[in-house]
Amino acid sequence: MIRMTAPSLTALLICAGLGCANAQSVGSSYTSTAPKDCRQIGKPSDLDGSTTRVCPGKDGLVVLIAEDDLREIVSVGRNRKQAAEEPAANVWFAPFNSSEITVEWRTAGEKPFAIIQRWHIADNTDPDKQGRPKTKAMLVVTRLPPGPVCHVAYVDAIANPAANELARKAADDFARGFTCGKDKVKIIGTSGRAVELATMR
Repeated sequence: MIRMTAPSLTALLICAGLGCANAQSVGSSYTSTAPKDCRQIGKPSDLDGSTTRVCPGKDGLVVLIAEDDLREIVSVGRNRKQAAEEPAANVWFAPFNSSEITVEWRTAGEKPFAIIQRWHIADNTDPDKQGRPKTKAMLVVTRLPPGPVCHVAYVDAIANPAANELARKAADDFARGFTCGKDKVKIIGTSGRAVELATMR
């Protein structure tokens, strides 16, 4: 007969009630997409300066950053080709935009299941003193393999003082069960100007 200690029995009950994947400890780690930490693909375009770079991520994944016409896409895959074929690689926000260089990886045990990244969306209706559009900040939650890579949730960073916590909770609650192409991207918390700009069509 196998005798189970109290901690083992507790872990078994957690697995039975929640599923073993959910019983794993969930946490965050970070990587950089700064150009110095990434591999540049080709040379910047002579026409508009557009660039593509591939950055090391977690658990064998890479982050693809492609900028064209002052707009970026961010995708993730096992390699550049795979990342470029994911749904996330086809999501362009209409206004000028850029992503920050810090990527937060949400992991269950050692396995990442989502990334969170801060984006800045240009607001043409709110110019600064030089006439340039001010930007509005938003957090983007993106699901990771297994399965497609796509946006899961948006959190307006100005309208929500606890935006980081909201984004982490959205990643933990929704990313693994999100069906790309079927489920609609969730607006978490108060929807502010950044989310409004990002969802313009």
